[in-house]
Amino acid sequence: MTRPLRSRWADALPDVFPIPAVSTHGIDEAIYRVASALEIPVLILALLSLAAVIYELGTFAVELRTRRRRRFASLDVATDHAAHALASDDRAAAEVAVRGIARSTAMAGTLAFIIANAGKPGAENRLNKALADFDFASQRRLERTRLLVRAGPALGLMGTLIPLSPALTGLANGNVSQLTSNLRIAFSVTVLGLLVGAVAFGLSLTRDRMYGQDLSDLEYVAAVVSEPTPVTEAHA
Repeated sequence: MTRPLRSRWADALPDVFPIPAVSTHGIDEAIYRVASALEIPVLILALLSLAAVIYELGTFAVELRTRRRRRFASLDVATDHAAHALASDDRAAAEVAVRGIARSTAMAGTLAFIIANAGKPGAENRLNKALADFDFASQRRLERTRLLVRAGPALGLMGTLIPLSPALTGLANGNVSQLTSNLRIAFSVTVLGLLVGAVAFGLSLTRDRMYGQDLSDLEYVAAVVSEPTPVTEAHA
């Protein structure tokens, strides 16, 4: 019985176009070695992320203490005194009046810029730019904890998966000590990464609200001191 033409062509293809045998063993081994080499750097980065979030907690405690004194009445009185001092062309007194409402170095610098430029020609554009720069600086300050929100769990996941391979190897060989050691590392790094991510997330949310309040206060000061006061109108 004659074989079909397609079958004869299929048998002849390996002779015409030899197909090399493909093995993934070399690729698997390379990936395994790269992952194993990353274990120590991942553990070091996880510890550094923990140190970073502890540092951020310390600075947050300082920021929170300075903001406990914030009251709108104090802001309103200080802004009103600054406006009247500017109406009398006494910028030094105006700067002293608003110095007490600054809750950070960046806020103090922006307040000084507002007082130095309020009432001058083209001041509106300069003040808007100063407020925008303050907002950008606040967002840049938030980037550190926002990075830890993502980096902490990512490092924890990597630190969990990398030791699993030697742990399974130890299980297959009956080496309970190797299995226990690697699983202990894996679970510990998981907890560490989740802790870093959770604390950084809480810090980011709270700081976002605080920095938004600072920007709102600066906008209020800029708006009030830029308006003509009754003293200014009388001299006009």
